[in-house]
Amino acid sequence: MNGKSGAGRRRVVLASWLAVIGLAGAAFLVRSPAMPSASGTAASALPAPTVDEPTAGGRKTETVVLAGGCFWGVQGVFQHVKGVTAATSGYAGGDKSTADYDTVSTGTTKHAESVRITYDPTQVTFGQLLRVFFGVVEDPTELNYQGPDIGPQYRSVIFTQDDNQQKVANAYIAQLNAAGAFPAPIVTTVTPGAQFFPAEAYHQNFFDLHPNNPYIVANDLPKLGALRSDFPDLYRP
Repeated sequence: MNGKSGAGRRRVVLASWLAVIGLAGAAFLVRSPAMPSASGTAASALPAPTVDEPTAGGRKTETVVLAGGCFWGVQGVFQHVKGVTAATSGYAGGDKSTADYDTVSTGTTKHAESVRITYDPTQVTFGQLLRVFFGVVEDPTELNYQGPDIGPQYRSVIFTQDDNQQKVANAYIAQLNAAGAFPAPIVTTVTPGAQFFPAEAYHQNFFDLHPNNPYIVANDLPKLGALRSDFPDLYRP
């Protein structure tokens, strides 16, 4: 992944190292069905939200913006979730003037690498999307980093689009913390009303366009495998 910042260089270094050991070596890092999911717990063990949006509300299209580490994997996983009609990588939390990859990668812009998810609430609820988000997309206990990617631009955020989403998100975080679903408290923040700015074209659909990229093999393919195995009713090929 191109980038002039320390975080961007770390991602390039990781990809280069994996290229040296080869994809066969990288495969040892891919989750097997017996291993924990990306979040460090079995995703199937996460309880369903007790507070969720109604499936029948008249609207066929809703959006939410989620940030949970590198947007390549977040976008790639949600593109395979039933009911998701579009997923776009981008930046949220900062100003338009700093919404570009090189600047965001400095970690000084207040932006987080994010994905705008458009979905049909009659097919998948907001609460179900959050269950996938916490269960396989990210580790919600990691503060200002995800795996090898370090910096506030990789923080975990739910950028809610209305009061109902904010209510569901806060309730589910409280529910998971009360249930001890993770070995540490969830640090994901719930932030309403942030503007979203699409990322550069070369970041869009990176997961599907470059499935053999060593970074994707090591960090993101396991998440897709976890979605398929742990959420078969939500997985879409």
